[in-house]
Amino acid sequence: MTAALSFEDVAVSLGGRAVLRGVNLALFAGEVLGLAGPNGAGKTTLFRVATRVVRAERGTVRVGGEPIETRSRRELARRVAVVPQDVGVPFPFRAGEVVLMGRAPHGAGAGFETAADVAFARDCLAEVGIADLADRSMQELSGGERQLVLVARALAQDPAVLLLDEPTAHLDLLHRTVVLDRVRDFAERGGAALVVSHDLTLAARTSSRIALLADGAVAACGAPAEVLEPALLRRVFDVDADVLTAPDGAPLVVPRRPTSDASR
Repeated sequence: MTAALSFEDVAVSLGGRAVLRGVNLALFAGEVLGLAGPNGAGKTTLFRVATRVVRAERGTVRVGGEPIETRSRRELARRVAVVPQDVGVPFPFRAGEVVLMGRAPHGAGAGFETAADVAFARDCLAEVGIADLADRSMQELSGGERQLVLVARALAQDPAVLLLDEPTAHLDLLHRTVVLDRVRDFAERGGAALVVSHDLTLAARTSSRIALLADGAVAACGAPAEVLEPALLRRVFDVDADVLTAPDGAPLVVPRRPTSDASR
């Protein structure tokens, strides 16, 4: 089966430091793949390589089996959409206008959007529960509301692959559920989603598989119950944790409080 997105021996150095050291990872249509790891492990850099913001010094990134270098930026934007942790909007664009920008790779934008594009954008706003924010300025919105707008914009791109970098970081419990449900819906419709999360319990409930990134390489990748085990969490995160079973059967990761000696 051809992967929707694959990283093959991808290496990147930034500022003289090796950030990615030969990453091998494949994401397939129909799945949500969680990506976790300590701060500085290279998770965001992996996203930037996949969207050609950062160039890999070694290795290949493929979208739909084709190297990303063979696709124009517009073609790549039709295939891959990104939800960053947050983004500054220096101009008072309305939320609906920002979501409509997601239609640009398909020929819309620059004032030439069609009625169908506008309807599609409105549907995406409604999907994440913020239809009432369409006419609000982005500068008036809370961090959580802006995050929901970015999710709606990515859905408006109608991509094959969604890359989400801590998409629930600023959200309340209700909207965390809404966003993750939309991500699962996207995968069930044949899309492929790669989701960075520091909340391992949330990742376990959302993801088909989880990949742990450590020291710029994949330390483990597999079903949540296989990957979220104490010895591996200790090696990757340098933390002791208990892994319990939640009532729904999902792994529940509970970090242990550090001893007084370790906290000094």
